[in-house]
Amino acid sequence: MTIFSFFATCPKGLEQPLLDELQKLGLQDLMAGEAGVWFSGNFTQGMKANLYSRIASRILLLIAKGEYAHEQDLYESAYSFPWVNWFDAHQSFMITTNAKNCPLKSLDFVTLRIKDAICDQFREEQGNRPSIDTREPDVRIYVYLTEHDYFYYLDMSGEALFKRGARIESGETPLKKNLAAGLLSLSGWQPGIPLLDMFCGSGTILSEAAEISLTRAPGLNRHFGFEKLKVHDQHSWQVLLNEAKHQVQEQKTLPIWGYDLKGDAIEASRTNFEASDLAQSITLKQVNAVESQPPIEKGMIVSNPPYGVRLSEQSFLQALYPQLGETLKKRYTNWDGWFLTADLTFPKGLRLKPNRKIPLFNGALECRLFHIPLVAGSNRKK
Repeated sequence: MTIFSFFATCPKGLEQPLLDELQKLGLQDLMAGEAGVWFSGNFTQGMKANLYSRIASRILLLIAKGEYAHEQDLYESAYSFPWVNWFDAHQSFMITTNAKNCPLKSLDFVTLRIKDAICDQFREEQGNRPSIDTREPDVRIYVYLTEHDYFYYLDMSGEALFKRGARIESGETPLKKNLAAGLLSLSGWQPGIPLLDMFCGSGTILSEAAEISLTRAPGLNRHFGFEKLKVHDQHSWQVLLNEAKHQVQEQKTLPIWGYDLKGDAIEASRTNFEASDLAQSITLKQVNAVESQPPIEKGMIVSNPPYGVRLSEQSFLQALYPQLGETLKKRYTNWDGWFLTADLTFPKGLRLKPNRKIPLFNGALECRLFHIPLVAGSNRKK
């Protein structure tokens, strides 16, 4: 049985939650890297990581590595690699190249040379060459270059893993599903713990929590890149799918609530929950957070509150934050608050002191996940 090296990519800041998640899946040789986690296993275990990982963005399979000095070295390395063992000439492919401390002048030229090498090899072996498709290719090849070394990967995921096939509506600043899963992991939330999102938007955090509670594998309703590869074992994949389907619980009412001031946000959440078969599990309420009451005596708040870019938005938030802080202190005592925001003045505006500040990225936007325990008589600025 062939053992491969894999790299599971993720948003920066979620490396440890991703490592913990992969460890629970029984994967081996785990090691956190920058924006991802290395692990090893057979091809079936790579499929398993795609099916079950909520936090990973992609699962990349390392197929070749070596040293280089010039573009020609990369052409020759790509030409000598047996691509025909992985896919056929009638399939399409694309190449994405990234680098760190690479001495070569043009990554676009590097990508072109590697593409030429792959096509030349197919012409030599099969008398025909695969086509290039940069939008929906059958096979995605990732090239990573350091100062002296090259690494060639095949993308097992296809579309990014946070695209799960059910989401219809998105908010003004949409939260990707793997980031939402990462927030829940970092907060320590577990199924059964009452959960409230006070600014639920299109409901991403809530739907992640509900799917975790109902033990739904995140990849059940989508296809993956590995299904297009020659080494794909359909029987092993069907066994994994059947196991995942067997674990799914029937929909039921859960201690998960979503609030939002905007009616269109509540409708977007409701639409998404219905499309995901979660509408019965999550309770929604249109309410201003500063006028809200906790749905239960004790629980966790995990939320992505609004943060303004325009001056008018900032003045609105400067008025909102103190009111929200008073509401949290007076009404949400004994709740545990976790807030993701790009506004680093958020706790100061609330007049509450966080005991943790975790750097995270929502896309390219640098954020902080603030942990603010709402315990009576503590964590308050005098």
